[in-house]
Amino acid sequence: MPFLKIIFVFIVTFLVSSTGGYAEETQLRSEPSLTVLASANPLAGLIDSLPTFKQNASEEPLLPAEQAFQFFAEVKDANTVHVNWVIAKGYYLYREKIKLELINSQGIQLGTYTMPRGTTKQDEAFGTVEIFHDELAFDVPLNHLGDSAAITLKAKYQGCAERGVCYPPMNKTISLELPSGQKSMQDGVTSTPVSELSEQDQIVQSLHHDSGGVVLLSFFGFGLLLSMTPCIFPMIPILSGIIVGHGNRITTARAFFLSLSYVVASAFTYTVFGVLAALFGGNLQTTFQQPWIIGLFSGVFVLLSLSMFGFYDLELPNSLKTKLHNSSVKHQDGSLWGAAIMGALSSLIVGPCVAAPLAGALIFIGQSGNALLGGSALFAMGMGMGVPLLLLGASAGKLLPKAGGWLYSTKAVFGVIMLGVAVWMLSRILPPSVPILLWSILLILPAIYLNALEPLPLNSSGWSKLWKGVGLMMFAYGLILLIGFSMGNDNPLKPLKGFAVNTSQGVEEEVVFERISNLAALEAKVHEATLNHQPVMVDFYADWCISCKEMEAYTFTDPKVKKALSTYKLLQLDVTKDSDDDKAVLAKFNLIGPPAILFFSGSEQEDTAHRVIGYQDAETFLKTLQGIK
Repeated sequence: MPFLKIIFVFIVTFLVSSTGGYAEETQLRSEPSLTVLASANPLAGLIDSLPTFKQNASEEPLLPAEQAFQFFAEVKDANTVHVNWVIAKGYYLYREKIKLELINSQGIQLGTYTMPRGTTKQDEAFGTVEIFHDELAFDVPLNHLGDSAAITLKAKYQGCAERGVCYPPMNKTISLELPSGQKSMQDGVTSTPVSELSEQDQIVQSLHHDSGGVVLLSFFGFGLLLSMTPCIFPMIPILSGIIVGHGNRITTARAFFLSLSYVVASAFTYTVFGVLAALFGGNLQTTFQQPWIIGLFSGVFVLLSLSMFGFYDLELPNSLKTKLHNSSVKHQDGSLWGAAIMGALSSLIVGPCVAAPLAGALIFIGQSGNALLGGSALFAMGMGMGVPLLLLGASAGKLLPKAGGWLYSTKAVFGVIMLGVAVWMLSRILPPSVPILLWSILLILPAIYLNALEPLPLNSSGWSKLWKGVGLMMFAYGLILLIGFSMGNDNPLKPLKGFAVNTSQGVEEEVVFERISNLAALEAKVHEATLNHQPVMVDFYADWCISCKEMEAYTFTDPKVKKALSTYKLLQLDVTKDSDDDKAVLAKFNLIGPPAILFFSGSEQEDTAHRVIGYQDAETFLKTLQGIK
């Protein structure tokens, strides 16, 4: 009998470790601890298994997938579906494997949904992942584009058993009826239009449903529109400085190819880092906003400006110049690579603007995993943003001087502009009052070099008088900035803010935000405001976010905007440090980064249709506020 028992154990062990029938049917995956048993010497495995064979034989069999992971969905209201998974004890779901979509549901689309954060697990197959135990539940918004009263929801998910085996990806489809009384009205004026989707959601839906050609053309158009915003402005003096730095060797073709290298490298870098951030989490561009990186890059611009002033010449080492000479008869390789490197760095450090097209593309990549289409859309957008730079390059060869005193004067002007870029970048990390002092110095010193304080000779040319006038204006505004600095102001465009001749008018009250630091505090404040029937506006802010500061300086200071916000509870989340709390709250609302403004009007559910991504001027933002019911 003992011998027969050993033979029986050997046969069972062999079948479990070698047969592929059950593995092929369920695609179960073994953890390393089980793999070791299967790959070890069969005799050793047999001996090791003998003491615990009785215990293993009594272990409960694996549950069918439908019992281990039960999926349910119900209509919460005409605009919301509530989904939940009941997970059996000893099993877990992968967060990143959960996808929801609508099938054959004309007139209705899923809005942007957010899942709760899971428990971190180091998985042998997928690396660091988030998982859910026991239960997962959240709401999914519906965006009405027509009069459909029924939807078919398809859920995709995958999970594993704690003992070390994983189930194949699962799909479940549920048909749901929507409340008939809540359908969109049929009148053309009052029907629920496409505008019910936020701009970000419209872009995500476009990526899901439009053809590739339409998507690429649309994103190129988005890039053209973004090129008219402050996002692209800092890149203009950088590229201009690169072109001017070539002196009298520059030609129209040469300037264009320098610009093309700069733009393509910028768009490509934006694409690569955007796709990586969307697929693997995190905001890689935020990483490049660390104070030491900004300080280092600002120092580079200071050095470049000093070379423009003629303090020294920036040249490649002789050995490298020889290699470049041998590799190209026209000696162009080095400068083209230099322009490309500067373009790549500029896309990450100089212009970290988050706009709805960028956010929509990154959300699409994160939800669908389609990095090819999402990345192509980002590249098309980057090229669209670079059109003004290409026009600059095409015209620079004709507009810029080729030789003579004008060339040195032009280089000096761009040297000052380079210093301006350095000050602009440092304003992200310096105390608020320091940049206005630096701007004043940057205006006063060049004004002195322009002989602003020297009398003009009687026989001066028209150009001398023009430069004299420019110098006087720079000197005057520099003095105004100094006065503003002494008053404690920090806005270079409003240096005398708070100064009034008629003191009886008083100082106009500013919009004041309540700072909060984490998701728990946000939820508590929103809950409190809901009980008091008060709408809430949440502003996502960072010190390095230029668009955030523009909103503060120009949008929130508008009298009509301030009046419209007077009834709101104003909250502000500072995500400058990119801490775990910052990442958690950004992930909660499926945000890429600041600037972003969320509204909660009368409930604890966000009004996603009016979410603001990127900069809005006072007039546009006021229309957004007026559209909130």
